[in-house]
Amino acid sequence: MRKKIIAGNWKMNKTIEEAVELAAAIKRDLADCKAVDVVLCPPFTAIKSVSDVVSETLINVGAQNMSSEEEGAYTGEISHNMLKELFVRYVILGHSERREYYKENDYWINRKVLKALEKKLRPILCVGEKLEQREAGETEKVVEVQIREGLKGVPAEAYADVVIAYEPVWAIGTGKTATAEQAQEVHAFIRGLVREMVGDQAAQTVRIQYGGSMKPGNAPELLAQPDIDGGLIGGAALEASSFVGIVKAAL
Repeated sequence: MRKKIIAGNWKMNKTIEEAVELAAAIKRDLADCKAVDVVLCPPFTAIKSVSDVVSETLINVGAQNMSSEEEGAYTGEISHNMLKELFVRYVILGHSERREYYKENDYWINRKVLKALEKKLRPILCVGEKLEQREAGETEKVVEVQIREGLKGVPAEAYADVVIAYEPVWAIGTGKTATAEQAQEVHAFIRGLVREMVGDQAAQTVRIQYGGSMKPGNAPELLAQPDIDGGLIGGAALEASSFVGIVKAAL
């Protein structure tokens, strides 16, 4: 039985003071949550403060990006060592906004995934199609390329530490949400693809999140689907009550 995982991607929101306040509010309800893996992904500036708030709880801390390089002249980047010093356990890689605005491609995303696994960080690999691609019937084609290229070189035994987040780009921040049936269809396709790539054991082990405007109202139906193992939460992660509601729906 795969353990559900709910991760809050705070994106470029929350000052340190605001982040501490939000983390503390979430901590009050979820400090001892064992049935679901809870992950908070604040902006880099607030990771240390959030880590301090949740240090004696079961809540995990994640980062929103990571360099594929060890160190060096890479202005504006952050390395795995810098993140691990802050007790980061998960790192979001290949988010649609990184792909769209900063032109990250599958080659570089794959390098980051491999580096994360090498350094004992758990990658949350984001994949998903744009509206025009869905309307053209290209969802599976787009997702397959992103999965095959993003996870190239990852051995079957490492899939236990991999999280895949299916995020239909057309449903991120738009208020639109794939139906539970639409989401399940793509999640099942991804699991079947992993089975084809590296075998049944890895396919049964890897966790696949839904990342397209999950909210407390639609979370129960989405999380009830057999291949949806959690959520990568954007807007609803910025309010403690909403985020806690989604986690409770996963219990």
